[in-house]
Amino acid sequence: MAADKDDIGTISALGPFAAPPRTKYDRLIARAKEAAPATTVVVYPCDETSLRGPIEAAETGIIVPILVGPAAKIAEVARAHGLAIDRYEIVDVPDSVAAAAKGVELIRESKGELLMKGSLHTDELMHEVASSKTGLRTARRISHVFVMDVPTYTETLFITDAAINIAPDLDAKRDIIQNAVDLYVAVIHGTPRVAILSAVETVTAKIPSTIDAAALCKMADRGQIKGAILDGPLAFDNAIDLEAAKIKGIKSEVAGRAQILVVPDLEAGNMLAKNLVYLGKADAAGLVLGARVPIVLTSRADSVRSRMASCAAAVLYAHARRAVAALPAA
Repeated sequence: MAADKDDIGTISALGPFAAPPRTKYDRLIARAKEAAPATTVVVYPCDETSLRGPIEAAETGIIVPILVGPAAKIAEVARAHGLAIDRYEIVDVPDSVAAAAKGVELIRESKGELLMKGSLHTDELMHEVASSKTGLRTARRISHVFVMDVPTYTETLFITDAAINIAPDLDAKRDIIQNAVDLYVAVIHGTPRVAILSAVETVTAKIPSTIDAAALCKMADRGQIKGAILDGPLAFDNAIDLEAAKIKGIKSEVAGRAQILVVPDLEAGNMLAKNLVYLGKADAAGLVLGARVPIVLTSRADSVRSRMASCAAAVLYAHARRAVAALPAA
């Protein structure tokens, strides 16, 4: 399988004395540095990892953070871990609940292009984001995308949705796919190959996710999902391995070399992503899409590197949105 021109992970043709190849995340971060920094509202960065991530992203030149949380606590964390925060705006609020509300308010007031989760619980932030009166909802379903750097896979791998929608119906899956496709086009470029996963690669009434997969492929044929090549149902092996697809007799542009994996439900997606991280030694960046702005939604266990890559992906997405907004009206 030929390497995608945007993915770095193969041995250099210059031989063993060449510099070590950069990972996919290094390329992602390098691209983000070429775009204008995005003002990023960071909600409750009150431990080392959640504060170091945006500060290092700011020092790299990809974001301009606004830190929202208890000012004294943020300063204490910065002092304890040698982080310089003097040049960044701090919005002082008493606790994580207030920080989530204030962060969303700042986005609604157009004070930032990105929202970033700190050390608060995901539910606290998403409760404010999803509020029908004061939140950031749009007509599009809100969904989560993992942007994964799997060392054994040539492609940058997107997995969706493994964090927001528990058991999405067909309409929700359509939005989940479109969100991921829009992100891929903004971050990686090109037309992504989308595999809609199930336990088997044949359509059967006994497994409802196979019926959804077939319907979603037809929706793409009719223009209800745009900008991607879809195939499904596909089992995981024949979605990402050419030999497995060949053995099953599957012939498609997607089978064996998928770039976006659409899971049937949150449980399957969460287990798949964590298996890749803990057994496959993959890195996992995470974004929430479908709201007014991209949301950098990381786990409290995520590394600073994953947080940096999440920021980079969000910045590239915001940059693409700026470019579209700047186009003259048709």
